[in-house]
Formats: sequence, C-alpha cells, structure tokens
Amino acid sequence: MQPPKDYGGAGRAIQGQIYSLGAVGHKPKVPTDPLALAYAASNKMTPEAYWYVAGSAGMQRTAEANVTAFERYQIVPHMLRDVRERSTATTVLGTHVPAPVMFAPIGVLEMAHPQAEVAVAQAAASLGVPMVLSTQGSRPMEETAASLGPAPMWYQLYWSNNNDLMRSLVTRAEAAGAQAIVVTLDTHTIGWRTRDLDLGFLPFAKGMGLAQYFSDPVFLELVKQRVENPPPKDASIPAPRPTLAALGTLWSQASHYPGNTFSNLLSGYPRAAVETFLDVFPCSGIKWTDLALLKSITKLPIILKGIQTSSDAELALRYGVDGIVVSNHGGRQVDGAIASVDALEVVARELEGRIPIIFDSGIRSGADVFKALALGASAVFVGRPWLYGLALDGAEGAKAVMERIIAELDITMALAGVKNLSEINQRCIRRAGAASGAKL
Repeated sequence: MQPPKDYGGAGRAIQGQIYSLGAVGHKPKVPTDPLALAYAASNKMTPEAYWYVAGSAGMQRTAEANVTAFERYQIVPHMLRDVRERSTATTVLGTHVPAPVMFAPIGVLEMAHPQAEVAVAQAAASLGVPMVLSTQGSRPMEETAASLGPAPMWYQLYWSNNNDLMRSLVTRAEAAGAQAIVVTLDTHTIGWRTRDLDLGFLPFAKGMGLAQYFSDPVFLELVKQRVENPPPKDASIPAPRPTLAALGTLWSQASHYPGNTFSNLLSGYPRAAVETFLDVFPCSGIKWTDLALLKSITKLPIILKGIQTSSDAELALRYGVDGIVVSNHGGRQVDGAIASVDALEVVARELEGRIPIIFDSGIRSGADVFKALALGASAVFVGRPWLYGLALDGAEGAKAVMERIIAELDITMALAGVKNLSEINQRCIRRAGAASGAKL
C-alpha cells in the first residue's frame, strides 16, 4: 500500500478511527496526550534509557522553555472560509513531503526498541514522510535506508575531528540515497546533562549508538591502528576495581562490535573502538570556512542544524548553505538558552524566506506545528514524542504518534480557516498579551 502524497482532510478519518475502536472497547495503546505518552514510555524504558532521551542540560530549563514558549503564540481562527478541500503537502529543498513533518535525528534508538532505526524507517515509509538518520545510529545507515524504500532520507552529520572519517560517512550516506546532509553544529561537545551524570550513564561507553562507526572502513582502520600501537597509559589515573557493571560494559562493547562476541572479548578491539570514538567524535574547532570542505565532498543540499541567532542565519546565507534548522538540540546542550520557537521568530524575520527554515525543539502537537509554520518554518522535526511511541509499540507506535500530529495539524488548519500551508502565516497567530486593539 502506497502512502498518501497529501494528508489534507485526513485528520477527521484518523480521529474517527480512534473513536470507532473506542466504541468497541479498544483504547489507544499509544496515548495521544503528550504528557501521558511520556509517562507511559517512562514506565516501559529503563531509567537510564528514558532519562537519556527525556533529560536535558543542567536544571532542564531550556527543555521546559521549548515547550512552554509555545503558549506565548496564540492561534487566531478565521471563520466562514471554505476549507472542505485542504492540502498539507509541500516541497522542502526539492523533497516532496505529504505533510511538513519529519522524523528528527535521534541516536541510540536501541534503548527504546531492539529494531531501532529499522522500525522507525518502517514507520516513515508507511507514512511517506522523511526520516533524518543520526550519525549515532544503532543500525548501519545502509540497513536503515533499505527499510525506508522510496521514502525520503536525510543524513545528520556530527562533524568528526578526523576529516577522512567525515568524508567516508558523507559518501556512504549519499550512496545509500540521502537527499540532504544535516550538519549538527551545537554538539561538538556533550552538554552538562545532569540526569545522565547522576546515573553515570553514557551509552557510547557501552558501544551503543555506534553502528555508523563500527560499519565504516575508515573508522575500523583507526581502531586497528590503535590496537597495534596503543597510546601510553596515564600512570596518574588508577585502574578501576573490577565490578559486575564493568563486566556488563565489556560484554556490551563486544556484542556491538562486528564479529563474534566471545572472540571480541579476547581481542581488545571493542574497547579500542569505544576509545577511538571518544577521540574522534568532538570537533570544537570547526569554523564557517570549513564548510567548503563539505561542499567539496558532496553535491547534496547542506543544512545547518543548531542556528539560534539572526547573525548566524546571515552567515549561513553568506557561506552558501541550502537551509537551516532552528534548534537548541531539545534543550540538551545549554541550560537556560533561548526557547527554540522564540529564536525561530527572530531568525525567520531576518531571513525573509531567502532559504528554507526547518524548526526543531519543543514540538509536541499538530497545533505546535501550525504555530511554527506561521512563524516562518517550512517544516518541522519531531523528536521525543515518536521515540516514546517507538518504545511503547515499535514501528506502529512511532507511526501512530506522527500520524496523529499530522491529523491534528490538518484539523487545526480547518478550524483556523486555512486550506493549505501557504495560507499559514503571521496573520494566523499573535503573541499573547498583544494589544487588544491590534487588527487580526
């Protein structure tokens, strides 16, 4: 069955299906309420897994602001408009999408479901909406791409401090069918994530979320070099006492690394691979001028993720990128940062439509999508909500969450009096507290 090329008018049918099943005693396995959805996922996932996803930097202030800031923007419905025929379809950077939503890049999906990216790819394929693959994936990008079929795929890149590795990852993504490269700018070092710190949990130390690296020939050669020429040990750092947790970590590393788990335990390669990853992941020295290197590697559209200021948006234009993602990484990097939707308003006003803007960080509903579009976004990334659905019901759960967000967007459009995405603009919203005499 082919997914629809437009979800205009589908909201009522999706809503009606839930009510019809409810009439015969079947309530949704995956909650529609965002808070209930997160709570259900917290009961399904381990504490380490849940807080790795749900937790954010510091005192969680940015993550909270991302959600509550939407309250500052109010939808203004217009009446007596013929909205029987609606369209949610659009084109973003040459990619046709039946609705302006995409599966955001999220790493270490194995913590939510054993099928990880493959399950999400199945959900994206059934809906026909794009999936953005993470560099920190739990499955090799080629395997995920095969499950996506013709559904659009973008690749999210963490810029390694090893340019040969970066080149290899981008080249593989292009060969696998990626239609754009999304460069994450705001995670050149991991933020101060208190939930993870208190649990002492970093999934990469266990070999989780490293499938793109463990399947990459350049990375594997770096591991081989490390094993054959190990770096000198720092004598000032005492060796930790063996514990059951340490044995569990070694087993996890060995089972994630290519090859036989028992042979891996004896080889030393899995531990060397994790150490190699920790060496090559951060690249805090990347500069605007370095974008020329990426352009020399690929002809795919380049999108910069993590833009929060109008000055950086102008620089993105100057350096010839094809689009930007206004994002603060879901609040996971800087505690007390500007809410992403507030940044969107400023950046969109500065760019005036000169390049596409994707919005990320804080989307929890179709009404949120509507507001982001009204503020100038061409489309949005949705993150945590579908991951919670994935944890609860695999591919079907991830699909259900995204399908319902699209359904609510369609219904919100109808009730706000707009027929298509081009009609969603600043006249459809106002800031809370705006002068009551202002013309709407």
